[in-house]
Formats: sequence, structure tokens, C-alpha cells
Amino acid sequence: MPSATLIDVLVRTAASAGCAEPTRLRHALELAADKRQPLIEALVDANMVDEDRFFAQLATGLGMPYAENGLDDAAEGLHSRFPAKLALRHRICPAQVANGEVTILTYNPFDLSARQAVGQELRKRVHWQIAPRHRILEALHQGYGVGAENFEELLEGRVAGDDHDDLKQETTVLDEADEEATVMNFVNQVFREALKERATDIHVEPLERDLRIRYRVDGKLLEVPVPPNMRLLQNSLVSRLKIMAHLDIAERRLPQDGRINLELDGEPIDVRVATIPSVNGESVALRLLTRKKFDMGAIGLDPHTEATLRKLIAAPNGIILVTGPTGSGKSTTLYTLLKELNTKDRRIVTIEDPVENKLDGVVQIAVKPEIDLTFAAGLRSILRGDPNVIMVGEMRDQETVEIAIRGALTGHLVLSTLHTNDAVGGISRLLDMGIEPFMVASSVRAFQAQRLVRTLCGACKQPSHYEDSYLKNIGFPLEWKGKLFKPGGCRACRNTGFTGRLAIMEICLMTEAIQDKINQRANTIELKAQALKDGMVPMRQYGFRKASEGVTTLEEVMTVTAATE
Repeated sequence: MPSATLIDVLVRTAASAGCAEPTRLRHALELAADKRQPLIEALVDANMVDEDRFFAQLATGLGMPYAENGLDDAAEGLHSRFPAKLALRHRICPAQVANGEVTILTYNPFDLSARQAVGQELRKRVHWQIAPRHRILEALHQGYGVGAENFEELLEGRVAGDDHDDLKQETTVLDEADEEATVMNFVNQVFREALKERATDIHVEPLERDLRIRYRVDGKLLEVPVPPNMRLLQNSLVSRLKIMAHLDIAERRLPQDGRINLELDGEPIDVRVATIPSVNGESVALRLLTRKKFDMGAIGLDPHTEATLRKLIAAPNGIILVTGPTGSGKSTTLYTLLKELNTKDRRIVTIEDPVENKLDGVVQIAVKPEIDLTFAAGLRSILRGDPNVIMVGEMRDQETVEIAIRGALTGHLVLSTLHTNDAVGGISRLLDMGIEPFMVASSVRAFQAQRLVRTLCGACKQPSHYEDSYLKNIGFPLEWKGKLFKPGGCRACRNTGFTGRLAIMEICLMTEAIQDKINQRANTIELKAQALKDGMVPMRQYGFRKASEGVTTLEEVMTVTAATE
């Protein structure tokens, strides 16, 4: 169909579906035609139409069936019913294959090349139906797995040539250019998809008879569909990742750590790589470190907490300790505070293990125990370098803490982290390390504890109801109960109900009363009671406020604060 005629059809269809202003739509399609872009792809990519309404109207206008529910079970066993290369290259999805007939779903009924390819490949009667693009792409992803179009021919060859009844047998990494290029494309595709899904980690895990890939998104692990028999290419995949991280591909018995620096679609990415030998082969953990724009507003602080943190970092000296378990966002909070402090009249030096994010204007040092560059050794050198602000990645031992205290008492502002359940627990941790009470009381300005909660998707969250007895039992104010929400599930959040995370916090300030309690070696219960009396808002109460604002759910707050109560 000529471009001009197709543009007329698409404009009329969109107008009939009430999706877009015709003049604006026509202009966009004419630009796409000039650039020789597929018009339906350009139309959907520009977010100018509601897919469900548009494709339903397109099917009506062309007199073709519309697959309203035809994709519900289409992904099940898809790879065994239909060639991956054919489906993925033309973005078509078989809904039914039976009795010498096949029903194929497409979102581009004007793609003649797809019809020709299907006619040449299949010896069956074909029925075509229209479906929304996003539903077809999701079915293809679930049915074939990431990178299936690259692996189909290679995997078929390996299955035919290997004794795949014994998948534990070691396979050698092939040197053929096609396999190397295919694995490379697959790795890049995994990275691209992980970034699109906002993943922070990728886990490549060999199982007894399969290879599993999972992304960590908003703190939760999500399994990624992969092509069948991927286990046969496990060694090739792991070797490719090790080569990118400059690791020894011949060493499979010991753990190794490395780093990958790459650029995908113009975005620089740092990847921390850790390999672990297991009984089924090497497992690889990849931590994605994208270039973040650290911003105090992005943490989601309430005005009072933000004002308190700004007042603390405005002090010329003292120690501010951010506490919490691994994965609670401590590093992000520290980098955000450093960005606020990073002015031309301040010299900031950090020592970290490892340096996760690079900050312009900040001198950052990476710990290297193999050459005796520890936190303590690095901190001594930093203090001789005339810094205004020091950030220590973690207070791991008594020596490091004592040097940091010495720096705070001699006029430096020190930021660091501790692994404790709550803010007051930081006091006990320092005392347990052997630090004298008077040194803790005189050097530390505040202990700040935090956790991360998932934030509700604004497009699909729904009002939630709880019994008064339950709310009273957990200490939730009843006057807020009408403002609570629960997750729904939509296309925007991939049916999880959540998009992103924010920190909930509590801050124990070093008041005179707290200093007296520390010097008296009061226990944790007495210290916490005094902190609450001095105005500390407990983390759970902070979270309740966020839940009442419709930002997160009550269940999220209760789950992440379980260890703090």
C-alpha cells in the first residue's frame, strides 16, 4: 500500500478511535515516511494512540478479526510450535496451531513481507488476526525468551550434536565467529532489557538442567524468560562476561571479582562482576551502576527530615552515621549528602569499597587490601591531606572508628555507615567495638537509620481498607485510614503495582540527654526511650506517614521495619 494511502487509513482509524488530533498525527506520519520508518511502529512509539482502542478500530475498518483475548495463553510452549526467527523478525505471534491450520496475530496487517515469509515457511492454512503491539511483544518475550532470535540456530545445532541427556557434562567454549557474535549480542540485549526494567542487579545462575537469569527490580528478583536449552551455551556466556570484566576465563574453581565499563545506546554503565563456583557451574552476579543524578528531593524526604539533614551537614565537624542492612540505600543517601556539600570552597575526600559512583570534584579512593590500603590506612592519609569533608564507606573495625573520631574532633565533617537495625543501635555497635563512651558522645552528631520501600504505581493504585482493630494494634493513626492504597497492576508497572523505591528514615540526634545516657552506659531500651523523648520519629511512624500520603503500602512499611520494633 502506498505511504500516502496508508497514512490516510491510519489517520482515519486514530480519529475514529478518538486517539489523536488528525493534523498533528498526519504530520508525524509524513515525517516517518520521509525517513522510511514503518508507519505503525512510528505511530505507537510516539505514544499518540491508545493501543487497545486503535488496533480494535483498525481491525473493524479492515474487516479483520480482533484478538481481544487471543494472547492469554499464546506464550505457553510457543518455542516448540513456531520458529523463533520467523516470529521475532516479523513480530507476529501464533495463537493457535492445530489441524493443519494456524492463527497468527499481527499488529501490522500491511506488512507483506511477513505474509510472504509465513507462506514460504509454513505448509498450513493461515488465519490472520489483529492484536495490540504491546501484547504481542510481551507474548513473544515470554514465549521465546530474551535473545531467542540469535540463539535458535546455534542451540538446534548443539542439541543435535550433544548428548543432552547429561547436561552436567562440561562443554567447551567454541571459537566460531557466529557463536561469539551471538553470545555478545545476547549479553548486550540482557543489559539493555535490565536497564529498561530499572534493574539494579543481574544474576546468571546455572541450575542442574537449565540456566536461569534474574533481574532485581525494586528490591525483588524477577525471572527472565530465556530460550530453551540455554544451559548448553552456559560456558560461552560466562566466558564472555569474564572477558568483558578482564577476569581469568580458565579459572573456574575460585571466586573472582571484576568490573565492566560499557556504553549502551549512548549511556555509560559501570558493572561490578562477581563470579562464584557452584556444583552446577559458575554463577555470575552483575551490579549495574548507572550514572545517577543525586538529588535531595529524589529521596522522598518529608520537609522536617530534609531540614534536619541539611542542618547536620552544615556543621563544620562531627560524625554523621547512616545505618541499616545491606541494600537499604545507605550509599545513595551518602552520595546525595556529598553532592549537597560539594562546593568550590570544600575539599571532599572519600575512601570506599568499591567506588560505586564517581562524583566530579570529589577525590575518591578505592580500598585495596592486597596492597594494605585499608579503610584505616587510607583514612590516616586522608587526614594528612587537608580535607574539609571525609566519607568512609563503612566503619568496620575499632581502628577505623578511632581514626574517624580523631578526625571529627580536629575539625572535619565525617560521613560513614554502620550495619545496624535502627538508629539507636548504632550507639551500641560503637560501644561494642571498644570505643569509649565519652568519645562517641563528643564526636557523633547523629545516627540516621533507613530502609527502602517500594512506591505505588500512580496509574493503577487502588483504595485499601483495614479493620480498626488491626490499625490500633500496629499503632497506625485511625484518622489516616481512609487515605491508604494497595497495588493494582497495569502495563506501566508490568503488573507489579509498584514503580521505584524511596527511603523511610529515623534520626537520633546527639542531644545532651543522649550524651548523658551514653556516658552512663545506658542500655539500648533506655537510649531509645530518651531519643523518642527528644523528638525522634520512629522509622515505622515515618513509613505510616508515607503510606497515608498514598506513596507506598502499609504492608511494605510493616515488612521493612519488622526488625526495628
